[in-house]
Amino acid sequence: MVKVGIYGASGRVGKLLCSIVEESVGMELSSVYFKGENCGYPDALLSKTAEEFLTKCDVAIDFTSPEGTEKLLEAAEKNPTPLVIGTTGLNTHQQNLLRDAAKSMPILYATNMSLGVALLNSLVKTASEKLREFDIEIVEMHHRHKKDAPSGTALTLAEYAAAGRGLDLDSVRVSGRDGNIGARTKDEIAVMALRGGDIVGEHTVGFYNDGEFLRLSHTATSRDTFAKGAVKAAMWLSAQEKSGLYKIQDCLGI
Repeated sequence: MVKVGIYGASGRVGKLLCSIVEESVGMELSSVYFKGENCGYPDALLSKTAEEFLTKCDVAIDFTSPEGTEKLLEAAEKNPTPLVIGTTGLNTHQQNLLRDAAKSMPILYATNMSLGVALLNSLVKTASEKLREFDIEIVEMHHRHKKDAPSGTALTLAEYAAAGRGLDLDSVRVSGRDGNIGARTKDEIAVMALRGGDIVGEHTVGFYNDGEFLRLSHTATSRDTFAKGAVKAAMWLSAQEKSGLYKIQDCLGI
């Protein structure tokens, strides 16, 4: 029985994760950690600190905030534990902390845990490589409550697009246009963010050329998609004996 801890169990995805783990064969919800008042979890599951939380589980799933993930990674340095992390918006320091922690434990980090997006990343890289004369424009839309922009998923898609052409994304990415900015450059990869309503997540990668265009898109209609993917990743990661930074594609065999 794999003991699973949910870090950020009071959040929307956190609650879904707890429910799915409890219903999954071969898994046991062993520990939860969150800020604020208890929202109905048994006292036996509650952990007061990130350090205590890690001692109670074989693998932990984190869908919180960049600050929350940073705290978890710092605690994991003293208590190495397999971690599945789906938090987006990590800054450079937090990304470095993630890579350093992966030297002493297996960590699976993904900006999106869905099978569809994992495959979309691969398709975008192939299309970018084969359609070199096409302009690349990425548009994402999420609910009004999402704090980071562009989304981590959109940035990951842009990374795959850049990789398909051997480009450095930081050198070619554009995330806004306003005023008389001149004509679009050849290598430009645009990543635009829209916010509104309760949209779970929409991502479209467009490849545009004179006379034709191709659009690859993914729409998430439920947060269950991300939660189920994360739980599947946790079961897979718990069986990995080697430390390292894994991708969702590793788990899915893509």
